[in-house]
Amino acid sequence: MWNERYSQPGYVYGTEPNDFLAAAAAQIPRGRVLSIGDGEGRNGVHLSTLGHAVTSVDSSTVGLAKARALAAQRGVTIETVEADLAVFDIAPAAWDGIVSIFCHLPPALRRRVHAQAVQGLVPGGVFVLEAYTPAQLALGTGGPSDAEMMPTLAVLRDELAGLEFVHALEMERDVQEGAYHRGRSAVVQVIARRPS
Repeated sequence: MWNERYSQPGYVYGTEPNDFLAAAAAQIPRGRVLSIGDGEGRNGVHLSTLGHAVTSVDSSTVGLAKARALAAQRGVTIETVEADLAVFDIAPAAWDGIVSIFCHLPPALRRRVHAQAVQGLVPGGVFVLEAYTPAQLALGTGGPSDAEMMPTLAVLRDELAGLEFVHALEMERDVQEGAYHRGRSAVVQVIARRPS
């Protein structure tokens, strides 16, 4: 499905980073950053322009090829890893930042990925997430059609136990990201740090 979507002309979610991530990026310590479900690379490339050593993980070869092209266009490099998150292991204590922007996963897989993310951060490392909540189904401006794939803040507090939440909010906001994220949206935002 993702290869098909990313095969469309242009960048289906645009080339600019998610604006919440852009605002939160200053809180990520300079160093190695893992961007999961990075798609066509708009978020990973942005973090690379800020001086981070970025690894973008996605299951779509088409998306990652576009990510590398976008990085070249911006004069930076990113490492790309083609992998299904169901089999990708986040290395422990390896990352200064881990980023999950609209990366919606089935609950059991999401719990596994988030548990690995908690352990994957170095002390002082920062996890940044924005996702749709189940309330998004009523708005219909993007995201999956399955409410179970959209976490609430309460779910994330449980799944990310061990991190200190710096910013934690469920809200409605206007999201304008390419053709598939357009309009009033119900989201959850998290910035959380692994204790030093």
